[in-house]
Amino acid sequence: MTKGKRELSLALGSGGARGLAQIGIIRWLERNSDYRIRSIAGSSMGALIGGIYAAGKLDLYEEWVTQLSKYDVIRLLDFAFSRSGLFSGDRIMHKLEDMLGDIDIEDLPITFTAVASDIEIGREVWLIRGSLFDAIRASIAIPTVFTPVKLDGRLLVDGGLLNPVPVAPTLRDSTDMTIAVSLSGRSEEPVAVTKPAAEGQPVNQNSYQQAISRFVEGLQDKLGLNNEATGEYDVFDIVSRSIESMQNSIARFRIAAYNPDHLIEIPVNACGMFEFYRAREMIDLGYEYADKVLADIKN
Repeated sequence: MTKGKRELSLALGSGGARGLAQIGIIRWLERNSDYRIRSIAGSSMGALIGGIYAAGKLDLYEEWVTQLSKYDVIRLLDFAFSRSGLFSGDRIMHKLEDMLGDIDIEDLPITFTAVASDIEIGREVWLIRGSLFDAIRASIAIPTVFTPVKLDGRLLVDGGLLNPVPVAPTLRDSTDMTIAVSLSGRSEEPVAVTKPAAEGQPVNQNSYQQAISRFVEGLQDKLGLNNEATGEYDVFDIVSRSIESMQNSIARFRIAAYNPDHLIEIPVNACGMFEFYRAREMIDLGYEYADKVLADIKN
């Protein structure tokens, strides 16, 4: 095929903040290959990164997410005061809407599929038309964390629940290559990361400020934003770890069944689910792993 005309499909997986590594993988493809990304299927964080890239706004998103601090992450998590989820996710999505503008999936320059899970019938749903933001919001609705999304009469939650590495939607593509990204790779010796100093906390605090600080610290513990491990698990920990264990198992079966041309596996212990303040580190990690796995397709 003529140089510069080869096309590829991406299957981008679920895994919270580890999904930021997929930005690094896309950057590697842009700089080191002559393949054009023609199609993207994404679950959860993969749908978010893939949708933003398809809309041509990845530069803007990368600039924003790499500036986030721990406290910025906490401020973006808006309590739902609901029995169906801890957070509504509206604050995050409003930020993304302001950043990207409103666009329908059909109007994207490349084929895009967001995978969600219909919890009423227990099946995965491929969202290929309508609002890009609605599709992303449904795909990232992690059970017990974010509230479900009612869309076209269906109650939708995180696509990673049933399909954490969505290779299947790419089978309909007539591209030259399929690259899948799993965020459930084998654990590796973690890279030592210097713990940042507390941000914006005054030394002398009144009782109200102290109460707020205790609340923030407790929330950081719940969301895995503190580096120290207590060894104690509560209901939230058990549910989130159980979901992740299930997704890791499903991911292995899905990959074996569909056998993509290339598989990039980001270590499952690379970072915690909500550690978005480590965005630069995760993006660099994704670039590094892409360079290892995809060396044979370099220009």
